[in-house]
Amino acid sequence: CHMTIEPSTFLAVPTLEELNLSYNNIMTVPALPKSLISLSLSHTNILMLDSASLAGLHALRFLFMDGNCYYKNPCRQALEVAPGALLGLGNLTHLSLKYNNLTVVPRNLPSSLEYLLLSYNRIVKLAPEDLANLTALRVLDVGGNCRRCDHAPNPCMECPRHFPQLHPDTFSHLSRLEGLVLKDSSLSWLNASWFRGLGNLRVLDLSENFLYKCITKTKAFQGLTQLRKLNLSFNYQKRVSFAHLSLAPSFGSLVALKELDMHGIFFRSLDETTLRPLARLPMLQTLRLQMNFINQAQLGIFRAFPGLRYVDLSDNRISGASELTATMGEADGEEKFWLQPGDLAPAPVDTPSSEDFRPNCSTLNFTLDLSRNNLVTVQPEMFAQLSHLQCLRLSHNCISQAVNGSQFLPLTGLQVLDLSHNKLDLYHEHSFTELPRLEALDLSYNSQPFGMQGVGHNFSFMAHLRTLRHLSLAHNNIHSQVSQQLCSTSLRALDFSGNALGHMWAEGDLYLHFFQGLSGLIWLDLSQNRLHTLLPQTLRNLPKSLQVLRLRDNYLAFFKWWSLHFLPKLEVLDLAGNQLKALTNGSLPAGTRLRRLDVSCNSISFVAPGFFSKAKELRELNLSANALKTVDHSWFGPLASALRILDVSANPLHCACGAAFMDFLLEVQAAVPGLPSRVKCGSPGQLQGLSIFAQDLRLCLDEALSWDCFALSLLAVALGLGVPMLHHLCGWDLWYCFHLCLAWLPWRGRQSGRGEDALPYDAFVVFDKTQSAVADWVYNELRGQLEECRGRWALRLCLEERDWLPGKTLFENLWASVYGSRKTLFVLAHTDRVSGLLRASFLLAQQRLLEDRKDVVVLVILSPDGRRSRYVRLRQRLCRQSVLLWPHQPSGQRSFWAQLGMALTRDNHHFYNRNFCQGPTAE
Repeated sequence: CHMTIEPSTFLAVPTLEELNLSYNNIMTVPALPKSLISLSLSHTNILMLDSASLAGLHALRFLFMDGNCYYKNPCRQALEVAPGALLGLGNLTHLSLKYNNLTVVPRNLPSSLEYLLLSYNRIVKLAPEDLANLTALRVLDVGGNCRRCDHAPNPCMECPRHFPQLHPDTFSHLSRLEGLVLKDSSLSWLNASWFRGLGNLRVLDLSENFLYKCITKTKAFQGLTQLRKLNLSFNYQKRVSFAHLSLAPSFGSLVALKELDMHGIFFRSLDETTLRPLARLPMLQTLRLQMNFINQAQLGIFRAFPGLRYVDLSDNRISGASELTATMGEADGEEKFWLQPGDLAPAPVDTPSSEDFRPNCSTLNFTLDLSRNNLVTVQPEMFAQLSHLQCLRLSHNCISQAVNGSQFLPLTGLQVLDLSHNKLDLYHEHSFTELPRLEALDLSYNSQPFGMQGVGHNFSFMAHLRTLRHLSLAHNNIHSQVSQQLCSTSLRALDFSGNALGHMWAEGDLYLHFFQGLSGLIWLDLSQNRLHTLLPQTLRNLPKSLQVLRLRDNYLAFFKWWSLHFLPKLEVLDLAGNQLKALTNGSLPAGTRLRRLDVSCNSISFVAPGFFSKAKELRELNLSANALKTVDHSWFGPLASALRILDVSANPLHCACGAAFMDFLLEVQAAVPGLPSRVKCGSPGQLQGLSIFAQDLRLCLDEALSWDCFALSLLAVALGLGVPMLHHLCGWDLWYCFHLCLAWLPWRGRQSGRGEDALPYDAFVVFDKTQSAVADWVYNELRGQLEECRGRWALRLCLEERDWLPGKTLFENLWASVYGSRKTLFVLAHTDRVSGLLRASFLLAQQRLLEDRKDVVVLVILSPDGRRSRYVRLRQRLCRQSVLLWPHQPSGQRSFWAQLGMALTRDNHHFYNRNFCQGPTAE
């Protein structure tokens, strides 16, 4: 489809500053107000920009026109920007023309530009004149214009041979440039002249090129003294893995470098010569070397880096301590190999573990990431000279040894150790005791040893770790043959989720005191432990210092709320994802310090009155995703006004008329997240899934009125069934009795002594004789129906050609007909041209209205166009039954003749609408 925008649509908003027309199939730029500051025309069909397209937009600062011609939005031609088309935009600072099949840089761009994004076009040549006068440019993105297709995640066109071509002085005049993107440009060498004059360059992206040899010899980085971030990732040689890699000495000139990304270059060994130029960089903090197929690494080399805070060696093939003793040549010893399909795939994201409670490694001085390697054992030699290491990640390896307190001897300063997703055997009493400053230990997802039948496991090492604050034993399927009690005076947080505590507590009193020895524990996670019951004595044996208790995703069908007094310091209780049916069994105990309660994702359909009222400290309550049909103020008492969060979304609330919960939720609306959109009705059916404020007030009827309507409908049904049955059985007898009684009524029939009975005619028919169709209808239809087909109720009509007396004047006959008839019937085919006899007859009828106070006019309109007359519409308002419209459907003609007969036999004053006027009455 194509979107049409009227010319003055946006001009009607003279103060408009931001306009987004992206993803609309418009082909031209509409007229825009001069106040516009930001304009987005991305993913449209606009393929031409000239000086008139954006004329007058002197305030425009941001212009985005991405994706108007590429594989997801194909076109027959590239985006064409006429020279000087944007020159009039004197305040333009941001211009983005990505994915448009451009082959050249648009000429005569405004000199105010600070951000120019031209990536993923087809610009294979760059010269100084392409970027002339752009002296204010701060960020330039020309990546993806001459692509490396063997690493492309989307449709790709190979870069032509001997391209790209960059003139040595292309960027030399861009003295203010801070960010330069040359990624995915098929560069195989770097010209030092490219970076001459870029003294302010902060970020340089050279990823996805062919610089695998260039980075060992280049001198291009010598002048980039302000560079802070350099990306060299995926500069590998096809089907080649280098035995060794040595960076060029010019890397030592990057004295301001903070982050270096070198993943995906593919070299197999890492020693002191590999990164020797980087050792002199005082500000280097982050070094990324993942996904390089490194199988031998001398980790001690990082001791020489004074400011290094984070080294990422994940997704390599490191299997143990390096045995390298000699330095190998730079980029030599090439080994050809075929890449596997998944070698260049993004690294899998870690399974969520205990990151939510353990210290964040980003705040520590030095972190080493060795996750997703091939480590089977951990040897002290691996970490020689790394005593300053504070965070070590060894997750997703194959470590299957029994830790005995000797594996991490050199790491005297280690504070965080991640050993998740391995196969550690916890048997020795002195495990990890060589780490005197260890604060956080992640042993989650080491379930294989715990699944071995008959093998015991010892957690007594915890008592020897005097500084341990955070421990994760999550998802180990711990169920038996472990220490009967955990003991630690320093531990503050324990993640024991994903185990089989339900099975352990079912073994009598064997593990009843399992957590009692953790005297300082504050945070305990017992989620996914297959708990079906939680007895009061179980809570009694939890540490009294506990403040946070998580019991998510178990099978608890009831909870003894009064037993919370066994945990006097508890502030957070999480019972989400269980099988609670109701919140009864008393209420939250008085004096509890509970501040947050989560019972979401249960099956709660009832809450006892006053259940939450005694928990004076409660501030956050989550009742979402349950089976509640209402939310009652009585549940909370005076606590309701103190709640900061009350989540009742995803409940099938019953939106009945006058539901009390709506008034209550409006009172506490500041505490209800997503009240207008997330809190929805579950019943009645017509409101299911809609907001509680979408209730149709027409459904809220008075109950008495509902019963009255039911009685009337029942009566209508009874009559609808009874009347046809009586008509079928004794219809003729009832008809005879009715008319016999009707004949005796005093007002029935024409009363003698009335002046109207003395008149010779019932109606004088006036029509235009020149219209043959009207005359034919009067003589054949009207006359036959009123004089011949009515039997004893036949009417006496006065017709000009039949009943006027010869010898009398026209006016005498006309006067006698009007005054000698009870009604004057006008048969009209149209009402816009009335003259002659029709006009004279109408005037006489109006004169009779003034003299005798009798309205004798009856109109019959044969054509649909005749009802447009203002007089006809006014008469329909005042006396509807005196204006009849001839139906063109045969089914309606029978009703027409009945209405006409009634209009001619009854006085018009009976037909007048009493709401508008009082009709004339006969004296």
